[in-house]
Amino acid sequence: MLRLMDTLIRGARARAEDAVTDRYAIELIEQKIRDAQASFRAAKTTLATLMQRQRVEERTVEELDIRIADLTDRAAQALEAGREDLAQEGALAIADLENERAVRQQTLDRLEAKVTRLRHSLDRANRRIIDLKQGAIGAKAVERERRAQAGLGRTFTSTPHVQEAEELIARVMGADDPFEQDEILREIDAELDHSNVADRLGEAGFGKRSRVSADDVLDRLRKGD
Repeated sequence: MLRLMDTLIRGARARAEDAVTDRYAIELIEQKIRDAQASFRAAKTTLATLMQRQRVEERTVEELDIRIADLTDRAAQALEAGREDLAQEGALAIADLENERAVRQQTLDRLEAKVTRLRHSLDRANRRIIDLKQGAIGAKAVERERRAQAGLGRTFTSTPHVQEAEELIARVMGADDPFEQDEILREIDAELDHSNVADRLGEAGFGKRSRVSADDVLDRLRKGD
């Protein structure tokens, strides 16, 4: 009996949560977009910091190259003049600078790799935010239609024409929120790692791409279509 009551309570709680989600779906979507934009801005700040460090390391490596080249020339001149003592001193300094340069170059390589990865991540995130905003516009339009439909239903519940119109609207728009359903499907597809196989093949030149790219638009403009 207790187990049955617990199941009923959990079921009622789940239904209540679903009802709240349905009632405030648009507000939740907008908040999720704001959260995504905040994360995007934070990631851009991180990228700027990494790029700043990268430029500092690049300048340092360039300065080390100049110093190494200068000391190498001077040490060679000292050897030609028979000043082994000065040449030895120059060689020690060159060795230290070359070791420092190797460490700096390793740091620079790591920073360049991080910057590249973060740039790609930001690009994907930006496109996803754009898709979310477009989806939110569609979801708002659907919600307005549903509210209008509900108002008609309350006003003309006994009118056959209105009922037929409601059925047509429901058939076209669907009973489920298309934006939320598309998001869930994309998440599932991404987890299974099969959703973008066709896109990747199309981008590689095998078959037709499923999405229009900037290159497609440029080609079309060049052809004058």
